[in-house]
This record gives sequence, structure tokens and C-alpha cells, in this order.
Amino acid sequence: MQNDFTKAMHFRHACKVFDENKKISDEEMHYILEAGRKSPSSFGMEAWKFLVITNEDLKAKLRPYCWDQVQITSCSHLVIILAGIENVKVESGIPKKRFMRRDMPQETLDFYMDIYAKHLKKTLSTDENIYAWTARQSYIALGNMMTAAAFIRIDSCPIEGFEKENVEEVLGLDTSKYQVAVIVPFGYRLNAQSTQLRVPFDEVVEFIK
Repeated sequence: MQNDFTKAMHFRHACKVFDENKKISDEEMHYILEAGRKSPSSFGMEAWKFLVITNEDLKAKLRPYCWDQVQITSCSHLVIILAGIENVKVESGIPKKRFMRRDMPQETLDFYMDIYAKHLKKTLSTDENIYAWTARQSYIALGNMMTAAAFIRIDSCPIEGFEKENVEEVLGLDTSKYQVAVIVPFGYRLNAQSTQLRVPFDEVVEFIK
């Protein structure tokens, strides 16, 4: 069954070269970023932040630390998805604020805070463990943003090929608060889309009854 979502999935590919003369409108970029903001996250912590870079000088500074990939400078908007570190720690007070959005009674709030702290005791024990957890969460937002972009026929390319510490230094990040999880440029393809290659459905999907 073909529908608009399926068409978007066929349209999406890892665009390697963007047309530098075509720019995404503010309205379209907001639509893409909203897909990320609306994404689900573990315990509803939303432990991410999206840096949207259009400054050409900054993109040029980042490119050498992103394996010199042309997407970094040819894209219209470069989005760097950050994984939250400090804001998922119980002592930051942010988890409590996230739960309190549900306007629950104190005893229910205490229950959720206890569950959160106990289930994530090991995860929250070090910044390294926290990053491993929150970076995974950020990929949910990444996938939704790329699909939202494809839905309105805007291209993207998820990038894990970067020198994390150098990128964070260029950005001047306080890594006790946020760390780079993944980078995704958005724009319009310069070249025709390559053939989409995927493993057959029956090799990927197994039904257990």
C-alpha cells in the first residue's frame, strides 16, 4: 500500500552532496525540528538539545573534525543533536520537574521518582553511562526529523563520522551538561538519488506466534 509516508521513506536517502544554492525556509525547518521535539523519550525526560547551525564559518571549522565530509558545509542547515548529561540526574531537579508536568499528587510523584532512581541507578552512576543512555534516546528524534524532512522532500544525512571531543571544543560545550550524540545536515540534493538498497523483508522480519 502506497501512501505519503511510504513515499517519504522511498525518497529519503543519505544525501552526500547538497545544493549550496538552495536553502530551507524557516517554516520548513521548524516543521522538521518539531518532529524531533515531539519524539518519545525514556521516562519522558527529553534529554536532548538541537543546535541548528547556518553560520558558514562555523560549519567550515567543524568540517575537518567530521572526516572532511562535504555535507557539513554544503547543507542548508546543520543540526547537531546533543545528549543531555546533567539534566537527567536526580540532583539536578529536572527529572522531578518533568514528572510534575503531569500534575500528580505528591505520593504519586514520590513513587515515580523512586522508580526512576532505582531503575536507572547504574545508568546514572557515571557521565559515561548517562551519555550511552541519552545518546540512544536522541536517535529517536534523529529518525523522526529525517522522516519529517523527507515527507516535505527535504534531504538529510545522518553522520556519526566525527571527532567527538574536537567538535565539542569547537562548539564550546560544557560536556558536563551536554555532549554530541549525532550530526545531521539538511538541505536539497545536488545529484540524482542513488538506488535504495535494503535487505529483503523476510530476512529482516520474523513473526513469532
